[in-house]
Amino acid sequence: MEHDKQLHRIVVVGGGAGGLELATRLARHLGRRRKAQMLLVDANLTHVWKPLFHEVAAGTLDSHGDALDYLVQASHHRFRFHYGRMTGLDRGRRQIELEPVIGEHGETLVPARHVGYDTLVVAVGSISNHFGTPGAAEHCLYLDSAAEAERFQQSMVRAYLRAQTQAAPLAEGQLSVVIVGGGATGVELAAELRNAARRAVSYGLDRIDPEADLKLTLVEAAGRVLPALSSRLSEKTERELEKLGVRVITGRKVVEVTEGGVELAGGEYIPAEFRVWSAGIKAPDWLQDLDGLETNRMNQLVVTPSLQTTRDPNIFAFGDCAACPLPHGEGTVPPRAQAASQQATFLADALARHLTGQAEGQFVFRDYGSLISLSEDNAVGRLMGSLFRSLTVEGFMARMAYALLYKKHLVALHGLRRVAVTTTLQALSRHTRPRLKLH
Repeated sequence: MEHDKQLHRIVVVGGGAGGLELATRLARHLGRRRKAQMLLVDANLTHVWKPLFHEVAAGTLDSHGDALDYLVQASHHRFRFHYGRMTGLDRGRRQIELEPVIGEHGETLVPARHVGYDTLVVAVGSISNHFGTPGAAEHCLYLDSAAEAERFQQSMVRAYLRAQTQAAPLAEGQLSVVIVGGGATGVELAAELRNAARRAVSYGLDRIDPEADLKLTLVEAAGRVLPALSSRLSEKTERELEKLGVRVITGRKVVEVTEGGVELAGGEYIPAEFRVWSAGIKAPDWLQDLDGLETNRMNQLVVTPSLQTTRDPNIFAFGDCAACPLPHGEGTVPPRAQAASQQATFLADALARHLTGQAEGQFVFRDYGSLISLSEDNAVGRLMGSLFRSLTVEGFMARMAYALLYKKHLVALHGLRRVAVTTTLQALSRHTRPRLKLH
């Protein structure tokens, strides 16, 4: 596709929920009217909505079937896509640096290159923060990407098959999972793993007892799980986890992770074949030294309420990798999917104003609540806003609201008509598709 070199170049780095929504919105509103040309950069070829990574890890979601191809999305919406990982920035020349893409056999698939921009938007998300805990980097699994979630799923499948066929009893810690971090990711993963184990038995892995053999432990350093939510929701969630046979440990930190398990403050050692870290996040380390841009202790780019970086008005940042102030010194916008989506919507208009020299405006975060999935038919959460004020929901209704969040993301990418058609087709084919990925 040909592009007018005189058009303003907007480069969006990061194809997560916010970055992909922004690139699509900009292409619709500016690209089609030839007000600017859009380029999306990502280190992957496909997009999976990050709040679904726990389902990918458990095998209850096939990431290949639900992944969105960046090249196809770019073609449909008339923006460009570059495959590569950003590693550097030259603000003087207005260029970003992309490292080469190396194939699995060591061959160079895409060479290193520089990409010019007039306006740059950084939306590279976050990674897990193990806070320097000894052994965590070497011996823990993470769910920072769809690829990592898939590796965890494949490891669990191999563990199931080994347990199914071995003659000897399970060894200490075999088929045991310790999840460090009782936030949304940790809670949802624990619940999803139990549900996945029950399905695995129904598919013929009948020598495995999904309740007794798969030992699940959730460790949270704070006094309760889901510390960011109300105490009522935390207590409700903990009761639901205990019904699922998940051991919940709160108020204790992990002091060391080994190849065979985790050690807690106070000396308790929990043997576990799988150790998953989901406690805390930070922005990628390479943002710390990005040509003089200001960052905080979590490596986040510090931005103004217009989402412009404090030291360069032509560089914007949003989502988990940005520290955007809340009004009245109340901290920063929380690193949540709904915040990134709201910021993408704001930036689609703000960048249009930026191109014409108008004031960009200020982003205002609106908290619409939180929902935590506990199974295919159960969830808990709180809905907020002018319609709900503050409404606690649970069970099937909460699960439906949780599913609608994903549909909202898809509508932003594909439009309402296409999402309605694909949702209908998926519902019709639901009983012919496997409920658990076992390969």
